[in-house]
Amino acid sequence: MRRILLTALLLTGASSPAGAHAMLEHASPGAGAVLRVTPKSVVLDLSEALEPAFSSVSVSDAAGRDVSAARMVVSGDTMSIALKPLVPGAYRVTWHAVSVDTHRTQGSYTFVVKP
Repeated sequence: MRRILLTALLLTGASSPAGAHAMLEHASPGAGAVLRVTPKSVVLDLSEALEPAFSSVSVSDAAGRDVSAARMVVSGDTMSIALKPLVPGAYRVTWHAVSVDTHRTQGSYTFVVKP
C-alpha cells in the first residue's frame, strides 16, 4: 500500500504544470506580413505581465540598422515600439520578454513593406 501511495505522489508531482512563460500571442504587423503601407509601430501582446526593465523589442532593416523612432514601451503584457517611416524592404522584429515570475522567452520574425 505504501508503495502505491508513493508512486501516486511521484506521478502527480511529475505531471504538475511547469511555470508560466510570457508567450507571444499576437503581433502587429504579424510574422510574414506583406504591407503596402508603412506601419507606425510594432505591437506585441504576450500571455503574461512583463518586467519592463528586462524585456525589449527592436526592429531592424535588411542591413541590420535600427528603424525605431522612439524608445520601446512595456505596459502590462504588451510591448510596443514606434517606427520611422519605412522604405520598401524586409524588416526583422526581435524581442525578449521576462515575465513577472522571471521566466524568459524570446523570438524574432520578419515582415515586408512593398512599394
